[in-house]
Amino acid sequence: MQSDDAQYLKRKVKPGNIDVHPTEKALVVHYEVEAAILGEKGDAMHEERKESQKIIRLRSLNASTDVASLARKVVEECKLIHPSKLAEVEHLIFYLQNRKKPSIEKEEKKLVKPRELTPFEGMEIDEEANINKIDDYVELLYEDVPEKIRGSTLILHLARNPDNLEELLHNETALGALARVLREDWKHSVELATTIVYIFFCFSSFSQFHGLITHYKIGALCMNIVEHELKRYDLWQDELQKKSKAYILDNLRREHEKAYKKYQSLLVKQEQLLRVALYLLLNLAEDTRTELKMRNKNIVHLLVKTLDRDNEELLVLVISFLKKLSIFLENKNDMAEMDIVEKLACLVPCDHEDVMNVTLRLLLNLSFDTGLRTKMVQVGLLPKITALLGNETHKQIVMCILYHISMDDRAKSMFAYTECIPQLMKMLFEHREEKIDSELISFCINLAANKRNAQIICEGNGLKMLMKRALKFKDPLLMKMIRNVSQHDGPLKQLFLDYVGDLAAQISPEEDEEFVIECLGTLANLTIPDLDWELLLREYNLVPYLKDRLKPGSAEDDLILEVVIMIGTVSMDDSCAAMLAKSGIIPALIELLNAQQEDDEFVCQIIYVFYQMVFHQATRDVIIKDTQAPAYLIDLMHDKNTEIRKVCDNTLDIIAEYDEEWGRKIQSEKFRWHNSQWLEMVESRQMDDSEPYLYGDDPDALERPDLFYSTGHYFIIDGSICAFFYCNYINSSWITEKVVLSQYLESNGSNGRPATAYGFRPDEPFYQGHGASS
Repeated sequence: MQSDDAQYLKRKVKPGNIDVHPTEKALVVHYEVEAAILGEKGDAMHEERKESQKIIRLRSLNASTDVASLARKVVEECKLIHPSKLAEVEHLIFYLQNRKKPSIEKEEKKLVKPRELTPFEGMEIDEEANINKIDDYVELLYEDVPEKIRGSTLILHLARNPDNLEELLHNETALGALARVLREDWKHSVELATTIVYIFFCFSSFSQFHGLITHYKIGALCMNIVEHELKRYDLWQDELQKKSKAYILDNLRREHEKAYKKYQSLLVKQEQLLRVALYLLLNLAEDTRTELKMRNKNIVHLLVKTLDRDNEELLVLVISFLKKLSIFLENKNDMAEMDIVEKLACLVPCDHEDVMNVTLRLLLNLSFDTGLRTKMVQVGLLPKITALLGNETHKQIVMCILYHISMDDRAKSMFAYTECIPQLMKMLFEHREEKIDSELISFCINLAANKRNAQIICEGNGLKMLMKRALKFKDPLLMKMIRNVSQHDGPLKQLFLDYVGDLAAQISPEEDEEFVIECLGTLANLTIPDLDWELLLREYNLVPYLKDRLKPGSAEDDLILEVVIMIGTVSMDDSCAAMLAKSGIIPALIELLNAQQEDDEFVCQIIYVFYQMVFHQATRDVIIKDTQAPAYLIDLMHDKNTEIRKVCDNTLDIIAEYDEEWGRKIQSEKFRWHNSQWLEMVESRQMDDSEPYLYGDDPDALERPDLFYSTGHYFIIDGSICAFFYCNYINSSWITEKVVLSQYLESNGSNGRPATAYGFRPDEPFYQGHGASS
């Protein structure tokens, strides 16, 4: 609100950038207007800024125009352009002079580029359209249907030229008449509806005209048209099927052919209308708010239903539309409810390259959903897509889809029954560049996590070639794939005996840390009885390296963790464990345990090292007598982490068996824990006001001798526990713990190793991140 002491308005114009008009032969001058209301003393009381633009149309510009003279004239007549910008204006005019006219269908900003909409039956006329006769064409829209078709067709010829759109935009009479005719007569004539929708489609190719289409509600009308035509198609199908049966029974072959030709003629016209209407909707869907309105009107249902058609040009458009919609969760869910994967499976493979390309891209978007990935496998898409790996046009998209499918444990094993793995191995070996494509190596890493796939990978010289390339290029991702292969029990581990020396040679401070992590992880997986770990550690002098890396902060946590896991593996060897104990690794592990006590992964793997070492006499004595490791283990007996509790309990069981003093401490702690749990349970049970007595309303109920169980001499008269009960409790607890140890070893393999965050379970997804997306 303007105050009483305001005196006058101050206005200031600031010139801005100069651009060329996107479609016309014109310059666009941007400028900013600053307005301020000043008070009596000249101070600004209210200020506003507004950005504007001025369009300078160069109607006389053609190939023979003198650009320099025209530029000087523009600068002289337009006060918004400073004389210092003469050279810039001249350059822009020269650009306009040589610019080719833009094509609606080839505009770069379009998300998809289905083939250009070609003229259809009813568009060809002898008369040449003239923009100056637009009023005459509009008058034809008030006549009968044939004249309306003729008038709209003439206007369409004008609209197909982008230079005429601006002038048509200002002719509200023409646009209003077109919208009215479409709204009233679209059911009466497919040709008329197609022609008028095509006119508005020409406007929809440019974002600045979308407001016009929204104003006349053409988008909503197109939705109604598409829905109606799809219902008509269903009726035609039913009618044709009934007639076919009748003609076959009556042996009227000629009548059947006549009915089928009529159906085909209707189908061609209908698909022309569907194509132009859906193309218009696709253009409008650039605005997510408009797209939401389409979803609310069930656009996904209509598009998926259209996938039953055979028209390849229409399919390209429909699938491209679905691909755009699929990036939103709600639309993806709608597609899943419509069984879209089953419909797309019928299009793979396809002879039409454009249909094949957009179908695979849509499948890639859908493959981010676990349920839809499973559906792809169920409908038999896996072997179909795998067969396309050899097609250079589709290889990258296919690789990404298969990579997503390989993330699911159940799907991994399915690849063993296709020709996928041999093709991937061939790609790996023929790859000439040092760095392998991220999609390819990520896919291979996932597949190697399955035992059967790993066996196929190692067939022939597979493992040898992988090791050779990984060691040559020091590729951590390829070594990660090899690491996944090495985790599988059975003959696969034996294949690595020839490469333990090569792997051990890579473990040094000079090598890349990521590569060392994978080499350590591969060696740690080799729980092979025939492997002489002591000789390997001495030959490659690995003990100092392992000990140095146990110091907190000496390296990244991932590397330190792999060192701990490696120590746990080599500690299975008696002489190797003794050598590590003499080197002072056990105190280093305890120090690391203190530093990483909040990290369950570190705690679990360090305790596992102790578990391995207490099996051997030499290291057992060091752990029990020279360190405080048992005390740490007692503290961790009741950790919240289940894996930690299991490994800790089993380690303490072995310590208690060989050392009486620690055995009594461990038994006492177990009894104390169980007793405290019982007391907490009893104390936490509060009596409700409605039940003042725990055993009912009778206060004398506990006085009945027949309700008491025999104590078996476990309690003395004063209520304390006798020694006989204590000893029996401890013995029963000890037996229980030994059973748990046996079950633990059976469930975790012969070495009883706990699973790490990296994963030692064959069907876990190990490497699921790569750069490609859609």
